[in-house]
Amino acid sequence: MIKAYAAFEAGGKIQPFEYEPGLLSTHDVEIAIEHCGICHSDLSMLHNEWGITQYPFVPGHEIIGTIAAKGAHVHNFQLGQRVGLGWHSGYCMTCHDCMFGDHNLCAQAESTIVSRHGGFADRVRANAASAVALPDSINAQTAGPLFCAGITVFNPLLQFNIQPTAKVAVIGIGGLGHVALQFLAAWGCQVTAFTSSDDKKEEALALGAHKVLNTRNPAELGAAKNQFDLILSTVNVKLDWNAYIATLRPKGRLHFLGVTLESLDINVFPLISNQCSVSGSPVGSPASLETMLNFVVQHNIEPIVEIFRFDQINEALARLASGKTKYRIVLSNQ
Repeated sequence: MIKAYAAFEAGGKIQPFEYEPGLLSTHDVEIAIEHCGICHSDLSMLHNEWGITQYPFVPGHEIIGTIAAKGAHVHNFQLGQRVGLGWHSGYCMTCHDCMFGDHNLCAQAESTIVSRHGGFADRVRANAASAVALPDSINAQTAGPLFCAGITVFNPLLQFNIQPTAKVAVIGIGGLGHVALQFLAAWGCQVTAFTSSDDKKEEALALGAHKVLNTRNPAELGAAKNQFDLILSTVNVKLDWNAYIATLRPKGRLHFLGVTLESLDINVFPLISNQCSVSGSPVGSPASLETMLNFVVQHNIEPIVEIFRFDQINEALARLASGKTKYRIVLSNQ
């Protein structure tokens, strides 16, 4: 029996919940959970904002733990080995995208918290291909957010072959943005932070930004015209996207990592005349996760987190919803 925490209705309080997982599949692993991050996606799913939540709902997809059991055909992990598990818990392994190494684009990929129970529990199960070994030198208590926030902002650096000489801007200095600044600075880029709060200027500079621009000041945004090779948007609110597109250099890219629910109001002419792009991407493949973890080790990158016990889940969720978190929240079973 797996002991978990679940919501039984949209927006409901998280309560203790037990379920019988059945026999362990031959290609699956069972992970004894040590720590699990809380992501805004967990909040969205809790409130069924995307219309896909099934109740009882067990959130949690930034999981760190050890292999407690493994199926007969799992040979790449040892019992007791520490691993991480993110948004995906399984892939078809046979489609073109999987065969090409883009498992995160697999149309049959299984989400850790969609139609299955997630990591707010003492254990969780997943296909072994979706778990990634955690290097010994990484702090297990703070590592969970790397498996969602971390890979979300790291993946574009690989996908678009971002060069160390690139000028990159980050919109939003929060759960995603604070990790993005660290990655980009270590990558060698010239990094600019866009923020609507002057209070975050010193924090952004400490995280690796070379410049900080206040987006509430039209003069500062206007002065940045034609500067950036890449802009990563980590926010979920509607902005004047045309003003940001104006700051792109020719062949520049405005890339969305935060989910904005409103339609984008964008003028096409600047995109055509400067050959600019607007795009988005999800989390990365297991191979990209492994690359990111190696990069984290080499450059001593670590998410900034607040720690709560598992029996403080509702307080932790309220803290995240308040917008006052600095910068991620992790639940700990230890």
